[in-house]
Amino acid sequence: MPGFLSIECLNALSEAALLFFLGVGLTLIFGIMRIVNFAHGALYMLGAFIGYSVARLTGSFWLALLLAPTAVGLLGSLFEFGILRRLYRRDASAFLMVTFGFALVLGELARLIWGSQSLHVSLPSALSGVVFLFSLPFPVYRLFLIASGAAAALFLWQFLERTRFGLVIRATSQNPEMMQALGTDVALVRRAVFAIGCGLAGLGGVLAAPLVTASLGMAVRVIIDAFVIVIIGGMGSFAGSLLGALLIAFVQVFGEYYFPDLALALMYLVMLLVLVLRPGGLLGKEA
Repeated sequence: MPGFLSIECLNALSEAALLFFLGVGLTLIFGIMRIVNFAHGALYMLGAFIGYSVARLTGSFWLALLLAPTAVGLLGSLFEFGILRRLYRRDASAFLMVTFGFALVLGELARLIWGSQSLHVSLPSALSGVVFLFSLPFPVYRLFLIASGAAAALFLWQFLERTRFGLVIRATSQNPEMMQALGTDVALVRRAVFAIGCGLAGLGGVLAAPLVTASLGMAVRVIIDAFVIVIIGGMGSFAGSLLGALLIAFVQVFGEYYFPDLALALMYLVMLLVLVLRPGGLLGKEA
């Protein structure tokens, strides 16, 4: 029993790492720009496909981890510059329709470029083995995911709290008009934040590809989880996205083992309970 619980907890932590990359990007974008980005799941999928292509062409998974999120972030920056910045004075429904349309476009482009078959991303030899915990095997790659998620959370926390640009981001999220009056290029801050959020989604896609393969269905599967995480944690809360990812990951992993027929319902039940008790999310601001 101790060995089983340890393995299941580690599985949940590795799932939480992937969910965190997805949820924190969505949280950053909403926190600064007040945009509910329906294309986030498609950007996650695109990161997986680009990572597959880079790994196949270069033979390096590590290079894929670097180039795929960068490419997705640049694409997000171009999308913000070319389309979203023209809509900031419009109603929020305009962003919903535009980002949903962008998700459809990305899905069709992925189908045309990579086809409709699932594509497997091979791991480097250093990450392809197993370790034994309580005499039970556990994949090294899942330990790598846990370490990556923890490192990313620590880095983003320090970046937002300790750096000058992090201060500008937080101030812009609270009062963009004042920051504009003080000489800050708010449009540039928004573009950078949107690119960072998209890049984090792309990074999550690359990291998930060796586990679930790169496929067109990734976008639909993860976008629901992403919004559940953000709603539970609180819209715009960095710490909330981390807490929400951990909570949902543990509910999914243990729910699928003990209540396989109710695993999905349990996730929505947790979200419902949070909304009843704290409508603004666990760490979000109350309306």
